[in-house]
Amino acid sequence: MPLGLSFGFFGAAKHEKTSMKRRASVTDFTVKKGGDTGHAALDAMEGKVVLIVNVASMCGFTGQYTELEALQQKYGPDNFTVIAFPCNQFGKQEPWEHEQIEKFAQDNHNVSFPIYEKVNVNGPATDPLFQMLKTELPGMLGSTSVKWNFTKFLCGRDGVPFKRYSSLVNPSKITKDIEKLLKVKGATPTLAAADRVVDEGDATEADAACALPPRSTM
Repeated sequence: MPLGLSFGFFGAAKHEKTSMKRRASVTDFTVKKGGDTGHAALDAMEGKVVLIVNVASMCGFTGQYTELEALQQKYGPDNFTVIAFPCNQFGKQEPWEHEQIEKFAQDNHNVSFPIYEKVNVNGPATDPLFQMLKTELPGMLGSTSVKWNFTKFLCGRDGVPFKRYSSLVNPSKITKDIEKLLKVKGATPTLAAADRVVDEGDATEADAACALPPRSTM
């Protein structure tokens, strides 16, 4: 190959590589720790499969805390973690401050995974992390709003969002996807749009039908 053509070929390849759009990642964000304890940079999650959940202490789905902790115990040693963000936007089911929220989760559900500061997941004050997750993983019919407490977003080792699950999807049903991502050492695979969300019905009706679990706050 002539020298001039060689330079042209490699120059084009370099341009093509650098023009590729970088995928949004959880590791780009910093979040508030609970109370007045500062901030946490989520780039510390690099290399881990992460399940992000908006939680509440007075919800019919609050019992999912126990199932989420079961995932943490089972897959945590393999570089998996749940991270939780309390939210009071759905039925005012999380009125407590951080210390009380964390104590409740630990006392009633033995939670060991991180619980960060309370956030908004919808509306003009939406937390930037959740804005990204909703944009990358819209719900049914393209809706970007979070419908209820305990909506779950699963992200790969590079922090790229992989799949979204509604409140009605029990954490135990996510195990196959977690195991799939734990085997991926490179970029998180991209699913077809129809496969990127698992929605099992009206969470508000199901929540109303749920018996609230006993609560200890002291």
